[in-house]
Amino acid sequence: MKKIVFVFALLVSLIFLSFKKNQSGVTLKEVVVKAPFEMPSIKIPDFSNCKEYSIVDFGAIKGNKDKISEAINKAITKANKAGGGIVVIPEGEWITKKIHFKSNVNLHLKKGAVLLFSEDPNDYLPAVSSTWEGYECYNYSPLVYAYQCKNIAITGEGELKAKMDIWKEWFKRPKGHMESLKRLYYLASYNKPLKERQMVNDSAHFRPQFIQFNRCENIVMDGVTITNSPFWTIHPFLSKDVVLRNLKVYAHGHNNDGVDPEMSQNVLIENCVFDQGDDAIAIKSGSNQDAWRLNTPSKNVVMRNCIVKNGHQLVAIGSELSGGIENVFIDNCTVVDGAKLNHLLFIKTNERRGGYVNNIYMSNITCGKIDEGILGIETDVMYQWRNLVPTLERKLTPIKNVYLENIKATNVKFISRILGQKELPVENVFLKNIKADNVSGEKDIHENVVNFVRKD
Repeated sequence: MKKIVFVFALLVSLIFLSFKKNQSGVTLKEVVVKAPFEMPSIKIPDFSNCKEYSIVDFGAIKGNKDKISEAINKAITKANKAGGGIVVIPEGEWITKKIHFKSNVNLHLKKGAVLLFSEDPNDYLPAVSSTWEGYECYNYSPLVYAYQCKNIAITGEGELKAKMDIWKEWFKRPKGHMESLKRLYYLASYNKPLKERQMVNDSAHFRPQFIQFNRCENIVMDGVTITNSPFWTIHPFLSKDVVLRNLKVYAHGHNNDGVDPEMSQNVLIENCVFDQGDDAIAIKSGSNQDAWRLNTPSKNVVMRNCIVKNGHQLVAIGSELSGGIENVFIDNCTVVDGAKLNHLLFIKTNERRGGYVNNIYMSNITCGKIDEGILGIETDVMYQWRNLVPTLERKLTPIKNVYLENIKATNVKFISRILGQKELPVENVFLKNIKADNVSGEKDIHENVVNFVRKD
């Protein structure tokens, strides 16, 4: 009798486990990252046991944008309802409208597959909850958009490419665009609800991000190529546990950063190649009152083993940093000789931002000529905002504990330029074994810095 009961219990357990597996083939695995600060392991999804869903089986026909978009959406829904699945983009060019993720979905691009995103702004409506330069708003949907999703991935050897015809025209900042910027600034500054911040109109021309993970968890991108972008290229916003690896990112338009982690935590960027018209990596945490309300720092961000072919900065921090930025580690990266670059590390803020910067580490970097210098810290960077709108609430940014070690460049104007504020000097900057073949100006240009140490 006991044996029968045991066998029955065993069968029930096996049936339950099988049912559970069929309900969700997605498992989580942990990525352990070494850093000079306490770095949590990063949990990312594993879809190796999940079923594949080819978009062709859902009606996709090459050249037919509507059928392709509908097929991708149906496949995503099917994978989500199955508890996990891989949406497959086969070889060839597939023109599409926006793609909206759901949880437990892996978008996989086969070798030779190109997802070509339409340049028609109407294909990115209705407006969704998004951001513009650190302020939350309703805007055109990012080309690839995930909102409050868990366990999502974009993988494969294929390419995501944006058609740029219209977006290039929107790079300009005419009066209508600037007036919309002003309106958003005041809406955010006075904490107006998000539903009132509708920024889609005939003249605002707020371009969408290419890929935005908005309030998501457990994200991986691996292997794909991303070409062109209307705005920021890869934008984890208020997200957690993000791994971006083996990516090739090319975008040479306006505001075309490679990766913009904003108010995101536990982020690993590794083995990627960046060729940008703006910063390779730009770490942000929102602007002014909006970010003070959300009160979420960007924290535990590691970039390693990457190659940069062009970009304003290898890594920029700010100027949208009002939620705070801490624990950043950039290691073992190369900037190719001949790349267009202003700084290796540039920390920027202004009197409106508040927030803080703490524990920034950069090590083992090689590069050629840099137009400016290796380290730049500036506390009065406002760009178009300086004369556009007034300072409504003044908050300075504490910046401290910046470490650079084992860095080699050829030609620079300076090694470090640190322009702190008299009321709140920059604190604790340590440079060790920083070398340049030729320094055309002063090695160190400093205002309002406390405890600067350089050992060559």
